[in-house]
Amino acid sequence: MPGDRSGPARRPDTPHVEDLAVPYGLGGSRSGGILGTFTSVDEEVVVGSISVFLVDDHEIVRRGVAHLLDREDDVTVVGEAASAAEALARIPAVRPDVAVLDVRLPDGEGIGVCRDIRSLLDPPPACLILTSFSDDQALFGAVVAGAAGYLLKDVAGAGLVAAVRTAAAGGSLIDPETAARAVERLRTPSDPRYDSLSPQERRILDLIALGLTNRQIGDELFLAEKTVKNYVSSLLHKLGFARRTEAAVYAAGRRRPGQLPPTDGRH
Repeated sequence: MPGDRSGPARRPDTPHVEDLAVPYGLGGSRSGGILGTFTSVDEEVVVGSISVFLVDDHEIVRRGVAHLLDREDDVTVVGEAASAAEALARIPAVRPDVAVLDVRLPDGEGIGVCRDIRSLLDPPPACLILTSFSDDQALFGAVVAGAAGYLLKDVAGAGLVAAVRTAAAGGSLIDPETAARAVERLRTPSDPRYDSLSPQERRILDLIALGLTNRQIGDELFLAEKTVKNYVSSLLHKLGFARRTEAAVYAAGRRRPGQLPPTDGRH
């Protein structure tokens, strides 16, 4: 730790950022893979700047995003977590203006963390959900949880910085049409069959509805083909269907409320 320093006021309990390995490819470049070292001893938090908390189970992603945001004079990363449990324990202590959350975490989902911290803290932080691929179910979940935005991880660096500023100012990056569809889905009577599916099974069901094979679904979700097959068998059983085509029709029907096919009696 360095000695006394003059300068801007510092928020209490702000973590230090030291010797961060960051991918220079972050910030819009898709090349990636080139690593360097960013050293910042006693990172200072300027009072009045936008404080950001990062939640992602991949350390290199957290480091890269932290490097990207900390380059901005009005943005400071005040903490990070690799799991939902860590996030729920640490975020209340630092009370960030914005939380950037990966949609998938080892022990849960970023959407759940968003919902929990927004109900726990007053004022609540603005939440930006970050994901590797587009997922309608997760998008609707983000809207319902009160997230300010839902961004793909291939967003350009300038786009992420702009999103943080918009969220901190109380703005929304979710278009009104998407929000309206989420509200309409909430008004649609719940189907216990669908409710019994895990988040991963729901993602796979949506991809089945798009006509993807098990291998294509595996490529999309970074899963082994055999793993996808097991998920498909499980979701068919839960929905009460014997054939994949029935599941596809069912998924399409969920997008048009009132057109859900009946089960064949199996549960």
